[in-house]
Amino acid sequence: MKIRLHTNSDGIALIVALIAVLVLSALAAGFALSMRVETRLAYNANSETQMYWLGRSGVEYCRWVLAQEKCPYDSLNQIWAGGSGSECDTNLEVANPVQIGGGTCTWQIIDLERYANINTANGLEIQQALTDMGVDANESSVVADSIQDWIGPPGTPRVAGAESDYYQGLDPAYYAKNAPVDDMSELLLVRGILDHREIYWGGCATNRPGPTFHHKLGFGNSPGENPCYTFGLKDVFTAISSGHININTAGTNVLAMIPGMNAVTADNIIKLRAGPDGVDGTEDDTPFQNQGAASAAIQSAGGNPNLSGNFVATRSSTFEVHISAQIGSAPPRNYTAILYRNSGSDIRVLSFY
Repeated sequence: MKIRLHTNSDGIALIVALIAVLVLSALAAGFALSMRVETRLAYNANSETQMYWLGRSGVEYCRWVLAQEKCPYDSLNQIWAGGSGSECDTNLEVANPVQIGGGTCTWQIIDLERYANINTANGLEIQQALTDMGVDANESSVVADSIQDWIGPPGTPRVAGAESDYYQGLDPAYYAKNAPVDDMSELLLVRGILDHREIYWGGCATNRPGPTFHHKLGFGNSPGENPCYTFGLKDVFTAISSGHININTAGTNVLAMIPGMNAVTADNIIKLRAGPDGVDGTEDDTPFQNQGAASAAIQSAGGNPNLSGNFVATRSSTFEVHISAQIGSAPPRNYTAILYRNSGSDIRVLSFY
C-alpha cells in the first residue's frame, strides 16, 4: 500500500507573501525616513544661509545707526549704546529687535575704547590692573612680564616673563606668539594665567573647592586659599581699539588704570558724567564733549590731567557688534562683527564671525 504525502503549497505561499510585504514595508519606511532626513538637511542648509545673511543685515543696520550719530563725542546715553538719546541724536528712531525680511535681529553695540588696549599697554598699566583686581604682587609680576613677552618680539624674556623655551616645556608644547594679540582669549595661553585662569575671567577659582570665606585686605591670599578677584583682565582690556580710553564710556576699573588717576578719581568722573540721577545712560547725563572738558573733569575729580591727557578721548572709533538672528521657530544664531569709524558716516566692517 502506497502512502502519498501532500505538501501544503498554499501555506508556504502565504508565508513568502508576508515576508515580501514585510521587506517592502521596511524598505518603504527607510526610504520615507531618508527623504525626511534629506528634506530636513536641505531645510537646515537653506536656514543657515538665511541666518548668515540675516546676521550680515543686522550688522549693516548697526552701521547705519552709527553713521546717523551726529554728536562730536560718544557717550553711554546715546542711541547706539542703548541709551535714551543725547541732545544730538534724540530724533534718531531705531528698532531693537529689528525686522529684516522674514526674520528678526536683536543687536548690541559696544565701543572698544571703553577698555584699555592690551597691545599698547605697558608693564605699569598691566600691573596696575592686576593690583586693582587683588592679584598677589609676585603673581602680578609674572603675568605682566609674560604678557609683554608674548606680545613683543622674540628675545630674552623679562625677569619674571617667558618666551618659547618655557612654553616648549609644557604638554602640549607650543610657541610664544611674539606678535600682537588678536583676541583676548589668547591670554589664557600665557604664563601666570595658564594655571590661574580666574585672572582672565575674574571671580573665584572654579577648578577646585574653596573656603566659604575669602578675606581681602590687599595682602593677597593666605596659603591654601583660593583666589577671588573682583574683575578679570577681559573686563578691562581689549585687543582692538585706537589705544585711547573714552572717558565717557569707560568703567571705574578702566579709568583707575590711567596714569594720573586712581579709584577715587574714577568714581568722581563717573559721578560728573552721570548727571543728577547718578546713573549712566539716562537723559540727564552730562558727558564730556571734547578734550578740554575731559581734562577739566579729571582735574576737578582730583586727577592729574597732565599725566592723563595723552591716554583719554571723548570719541570712540572701534565698535564690537553682537547680533542674535532668528527666523521663525528655528534656534537663534549669534554673530559678532568689529566695526571701525573712519569718519562720521564712513563705518567699515573689519571682521564678521
